[in-house]
Amino acid sequence: MHKLATLVTNTLFLSLLFIWQNPSIAESKTQNKPAPQWQTSKWFNSEAINLKDLKGQVVIIEFFQLWCPGCNSFSIPLVQTWQKKYANEIKNKKLKIVSIHTVFEGYDYQNNSRLKTFLKEKNITHPVGVDKRLENERLPETMKAFQTRGTPQMAIIDKQGNIRFNEFGGFMPEIAEQLIDKLLTE
Repeated sequence: MHKLATLVTNTLFLSLLFIWQNPSIAESKTQNKPAPQWQTSKWFNSEAINLKDLKGQVVIIEFFQLWCPGCNSFSIPLVQTWQKKYANEIKNKKLKIVSIHTVFEGYDYQNNSRLKTFLKEKNITHPVGVDKRLENERLPETMKAFQTRGTPQMAIIDKQGNIRFNEFGGFMPEIAEQLIDKLLTE
């Protein structure tokens, strides 16, 4: 009986660990569903952008915070790499890269003035929207709508406006790039 209990406990532990290590399993509830409209209070490097106006393009959305270590070491450099790699697709309006500054902590520090300086220092030139947060709400609107788990988070939207990728943390960029390449040819 003790061996059976140990086996069940270990199996449960390993299953939960597998799901935790594979965010696509945990987040599959948003994948292949229509992407919600983002709610922003301000835009940098662009006029206001409406997600529904980008139908017909593949859209990469990076959710980040300026003080997020994973954003600074992983998602921001990755997005900048993709900007170079997919420069022709961006120029020809087949692909759009957008970042959403999703502040759910450190509200006073991560203000628009610091964000503007941060974008200049990091040489971030693509459109960046500031996620709208209602007064007395901890989580901003777009973060809630996309059911993000924090930052960094990356979403890829297909040409029809459906979420095809919605990953938290450090995922395998090669998998995302394969999907981007596939979606660009559909």
